[in-house]
Amino acid sequence: MGSVSEPQIFPEDWTTALVLVAHPDDPEYGMAAAVARWTSEGRTVAYGLATSGEEGIEGMSPGTAGPVREEEQRRSAAVVGVDEVRFWGYPDSQLRNTPELRESIRKSIARYAPDIVITLWGGPDWGNGIANQSDHMEFTRAVAEAGAEAGVRLFQTCPDPTLIVDVTGFTERAVESLAEHRQYLSVLDPQTPVIEQARAQVASACLPRGEYRHTVGFRDLA
Repeated sequence: MGSVSEPQIFPEDWTTALVLVAHPDDPEYGMAAAVARWTSEGRTVAYGLATSGEEGIEGMSPGTAGPVREEEQRRSAAVVGVDEVRFWGYPDSQLRNTPELRESIRKSIARYAPDIVITLWGGPDWGNGIANQSDHMEFTRAVAEAGAEAGVRLFQTCPDPTLIVDVTGFTERAVESLAEHRQYLSVLDPQTPVIEQARAQVASACLPRGEYRHTVGFRDLA
């Protein structure tokens, strides 16, 4: 990944962002605090999700889990000021960087004409030895290819950022946003209250860097 000692400030010369991810809750793991800040400044952010995360709740059938996770994502997005959330209907856990997926990405970019596109980290691990999911890696590759063809600026969340957003004052909104995934989180870790899970995750994502108490990190998506 390479490292830099002094990340730069994330670009601010934009008004509309499109966040493209693989599953519900993906925006909340790493960028929700930044989204909350941006929408508070009057910027527009829309979400596009390749799947409905229907395989993500153990003990719940995909047909039941998909609508549950979609509704949790809509509520979560609303907490950070995002009103537009679209699900593309690709099968969870089976994403591949196919021409069809890249075309869906291109259509989403054309629909919103965003100044920037942001997606999840596509590297093989999260920088702490925990492997990344295949869905994430395949989807990020597809975003990189389709976005480059569309000529839009592309960014991804990153464990070793070159760009940061000061999110001091917005971390509690991020906690509330992640906590809206109640059924998902309650099954993921039944022993830990959902709000505690959310607070721990946001604390691990919104780190102090330089003069800022809480930041979210990104880098260019080449």
